[in-house]
Amino acid sequence: MANDARHRSRLTPKGERTRARIVGAAAMLIYERGVAGTTLEDVRAAAEVSGSQLYHYFADKDELVQAVIDHQANAIVGNTEDADLGTVEGLSAWRDMVITEARSADGQGGCPLGSLGSQLAESDPQARALVAAGFARWSTAISDGLRALQIAGHFPAGSNPDDLAVTLLAALQGGLLLAQVQRDTRPLETAIDTLLELARISHQDASADGEIP
Repeated sequence: MANDARHRSRLTPKGERTRARIVGAAAMLIYERGVAGTTLEDVRAAAEVSGSQLYHYFADKDELVQAVIDHQANAIVGNTEDADLGTVEGLSAWRDMVITEARSADGQGGCPLGSLGSQLAESDPQARALVAAGFARWSTAISDGLRALQIAGHFPAGSNPDDLAVTLLAALQGGLLLAQVQRDTRPLETAIDTLLELARISHQDASADGEIP
């Protein structure tokens, strides 16, 4: 990816827009069809670019897929950071956004980042590492919000925001997978709501010094 970064540093604003259009088209197709079901010709047609343009920005399909992973991770992390999880209202709005998006798609597609991981983790070590890095960034964005909630007194002082963030992310991924195969968002809603309720119960049950009895 270092070569890719150096290449992008030389792009003109128009070149950046063209590259972004290619990555956006590839991300949409891969989300709908999967990595194996998406060809470079599919991407070229969807992005409305020539073959020479496509290969100017991406040497091969692997490089394009890596850019799609970064694209999906950036979108997810950005949405999480914008949701302001450091407030009860923000956390509730984020919960509603996740479920509404899954419901609008009838559960199809699953998690844009998680689905890439399930497709590539065993066959592409570099892609797996990029997906893992994306999840790490996502987990950090969640834990930053939960830490702010903890400081505000909404979680017991003895709890670990980093561990809770990983648990919430795991519940989210499992819920999205069940929603995908069952075409029903109730498992997703149950997973998230149960975890958040348990966190609130822990807070209610905490003693004055913040320790859970």
